[in-house]
Amino acid sequence: MEKILPAFSVYFMSCCWLISRLKVAGLVVTGLLVAGLLAINFAIAADFADNILVIKSKKMLQLQKNGVSFATYKIALGKNPLGHKQYQGDNRTPEGVYFIEEKKTDSAFYKALKISYPNAADIQFAQSKGLSPGGQIMIHGQKNGYGWGAYVMQQRNWTQGCIALSNEDLDKVWQAVLIGTRIEILP
Repeated sequence: MEKILPAFSVYFMSCCWLISRLKVAGLVVTGLLVAGLLAINFAIAADFADNILVIKSKKMLQLQKNGVSFATYKIALGKNPLGHKQYQGDNRTPEGVYFIEEKKTDSAFYKALKISYPNAADIQFAQSKGLSPGGQIMIHGQKNGYGWGAYVMQQRNWTQGCIALSNEDLDKVWQAVLIGTRIEILP
């Protein structure tokens, strides 16, 4: 019995040591996996804007993350850029807070990000005047087949109320924006 107890004791302690190492190794591996996944999620989230700021008077669109602008692009607006869009056909670009509600590749333009205009207040105002508020307001590229003319087209306001970018700039915005991203359009 005296020889069995020390042998069992050594065996038991060896098993305990091995289990403790496996647990520690498992925790370390689990910790590394969690940390890696968090780092990947952070890196992915860091690449996306949480706000698009459009300043109509400066003809500028900025991508922002946590209130800090990280990219700025030159834009063209509706042919009648002063003031908030009030009804269909007024050629104004809306002002206010909206959201990106769709990414369109089947547009008459290069690509388009659909803005959630009109909101309830826009609809109510237009209807009180007996008018339609309009819709289909987008951030879009150049008309299909005319991307080469962006340098000239972006010198003037030419849309019917949308926000236009060069196709090259739209590709950058497209990559940085998710559906649901907030857009604030200022005068």
